[in-house]
Amino acid sequence: MSDILNRARGPHDLLLAELSTLTTEAIVEDGRDLDMLSTAGLVELMNEHDESVPPAVAVVLPTIAAAIDDIAARMRDGGRLIYIGAGTPGRLGIVDASECPPTFNVDPSLVVGIIAGGDGAIRTAVENAEDDPQGGADALSGIALTEMDVVVGISASGRTPYVVGALEYAAEIGALTVAIACNSNSTIGRVADHAIEVVVGPELIAGSTRLKAGTAQKLVLNMISTIAMIRLGKTYGNIMVDLRATNEKLRARAERTVMLVTDCTPAEAAETLAQSDGSVKIAILMLLRGLSADAARASMATAPSLRAALGAA
Repeated sequence: MSDILNRARGPHDLLLAELSTLTTEAIVEDGRDLDMLSTAGLVELMNEHDESVPPAVAVVLPTIAAAIDDIAARMRDGGRLIYIGAGTPGRLGIVDASECPPTFNVDPSLVVGIIAGGDGAIRTAVENAEDDPQGGADALSGIALTEMDVVVGISASGRTPYVVGALEYAAEIGALTVAIACNSNSTIGRVADHAIEVVVGPELIAGSTRLKAGTAQKLVLNMISTIAMIRLGKTYGNIMVDLRATNEKLRARAERTVMLVTDCTPAEAAETLAQSDGSVKIAILMLLRGLSADAARASMATAPSLRAALGAA
């Protein structure tokens, strides 16, 4: 009987039925009179809802860790980290990707963010782009996806056709696939090698998944990019030693980093950074091991991290 009913339904009816099963689309009881609360009451209520996000992320930490280990292994062998999503998830992926070059001094092509509808969709919604599974596949084909790469599909509902299509294409190519969703047993989770499903529950405003779901996705993306870069030797302890000094603030931070690690003076830090062409790692190695700039560069060229280079020197 259920098959007969499903055949009788149109795509729109099936979508309505599917949405009714998603926790991110449910309605919270303490929000029924939301528009009647004071601003102070709304701030307090929203903060209470946000407090549930970190515990939800904590539930899936082992899955996140396993995904990061596989991601770092692919990147160590020359693969790229590619985020893909529609709407808010797509924008979050682009934000995370764009922060990696200045923070970790990586080439912009190493961590890539793709959004349904193209770059114009970063600021303006592109209607129907998320409904096109072939569009997701085409976007990955357009950047010459290979089996060395990692594709992280992000979708709060876990069913966005654009993201499903992207992950299915990535799997066909042989790339590592990771799904980040906010519903359990998600469609993207079923097609990915790693399913990170952070179930944050209903939103304060029903269906507005830029709220708790968006916060959860940002927390997971922070972990993926940051810890993958730590595994790739981009930090020394908890200090950014591979940052790219592209403005005055970052130049000052580079000098301060060299001072923190080596206990040198500001003048020594500035002078050594000039000799190292702005490389914090090279400057630290020069100061701590008494090396010339050329010798420090040669040492870093064969070491996986600053710590390893310091040990070898």
